[in-house]
Amino acid sequence: MNDLVRHEKQINQQLARYGVKFGIYQNGEFHERLFPFDTIPRVITAEEWEGLEKGLCQRVRALNAFLKDIYGEKHILKDKVVPEDFVYRSPGYLPQCEGITPPKGVYSHISGIDLVKGKDGVWYVLEDNLRIPSGASYPLIARELCRRCSPETFRRHHIRDNRGYGALLRETMDSVNTGGLNVVFTPGRYNAAYFEHSYLAEQAGAVLAEAGDLYVRDSTLYYRSTHGDARVGAIYRRVSDEYMDPLCFEASSLIGVPNLMAAYRAGNVAVLNAFGNGAADDKGIYYFVPKMIRYYLHEEPLLSNAPTYLPIDEKDRAYILEHLQTLVLKDVAEAGGYGVVFGEKLSKAELAGWREKILAQPRRFIAQEVVDFQDLPIMENGEEVLRKADLRAFVLSSAGKTVAWPSGLTRFSRNPDSFIVNSSQGGDFKDTWILSR
Repeated sequence: MNDLVRHEKQINQQLARYGVKFGIYQNGEFHERLFPFDTIPRVITAEEWEGLEKGLCQRVRALNAFLKDIYGEKHILKDKVVPEDFVYRSPGYLPQCEGITPPKGVYSHISGIDLVKGKDGVWYVLEDNLRIPSGASYPLIARELCRRCSPETFRRHHIRDNRGYGALLRETMDSVNTGGLNVVFTPGRYNAAYFEHSYLAEQAGAVLAEAGDLYVRDSTLYYRSTHGDARVGAIYRRVSDEYMDPLCFEASSLIGVPNLMAAYRAGNVAVLNAFGNGAADDKGIYYFVPKMIRYYLHEEPLLSNAPTYLPIDEKDRAYILEHLQTLVLKDVAEAGGYGVVFGEKLSKAELAGWREKILAQPRRFIAQEVVDFQDLPIMENGEEVLRKADLRAFVLSSAGKTVAWPSGLTRFSRNPDSFIVNSSQGGDFKDTWILSR
């Protein structure tokens, strides 16, 4: 590992040459920044990963079942396991998706599950990302560069190879492909995550396409090329729902494909991830995931949620209002570390203002206990220091199979006083080593 630390500057220079960047919103302005890499890896033992893998796959299977149900028969709503109005009032629920079953019945093909390991040794799920979870390319490219700089490090340690992600992604796309090309759909080269879009297309052997490269005719999606137009059977989109089809969602969108929804509704193309998945990764719906696991799988949850309270519940609301100064408040519609407020950092006037907000808009927020999660070592100005870090694990769901990728994106904060590690909030990243024995 010392050898990797010595090569940290060289590795980050190579990452910069590849264009490994991320977008950050600060003070209402958007900025691109390089995504700095720390060479001290997070290490997860084979035994610990075995438990995580089972829990991650269990969780994603239940979330897929929930999405199929709420856009279909709605059994979980009829049985009052999840409140009906809670689902329909979710900002991620799309009525345009009612009655549509995607090819092979898979909704969340690539799921990003964010976890932290508490100082009690327990792994807690903080968030489920089922729309367009980003980040898999970063540990892939970083591991490749580390291996080049110090091949001996990887010969000495028994680390599971993470180079199979591209093959897993291709297998996932192939399994739901309706006949035609596999396409990775990007908003274009000026997008902050364009490196990831192009890199994953290359790794999966898919075509990288922008809006002008695609069109729909007779409810079928086609790709324009110099060799003639070709049908598209699966499209892995890296564009938000609302911008994907200006005839169905946001009319002003210039980065979508007109009539794509018609092709999807007709079953002529698989969209990864499916439209409307935001109904299942809403931070309020997160509260109900353990109940989904029991309801759909008839199993006890293997991974724990952070202790969470819903203001719409009278008992929970009373607890939140009484203990506001010790809780974390989250806006259910926000992502990327935005809309997160720590009660302990609020003044008396601000606490009073938040109590009014919660009473006025109880569906908009959740409250959680602060999970004191583990610190990991990083290099800071030539010295080893400890900082808060999370793990984004990637779970891929193909027709009939759910697999957790034996790697992941470990993000950490450079700020010693911050619990917010999201890349979009200025967090950096490190590799995640899953030991093979």
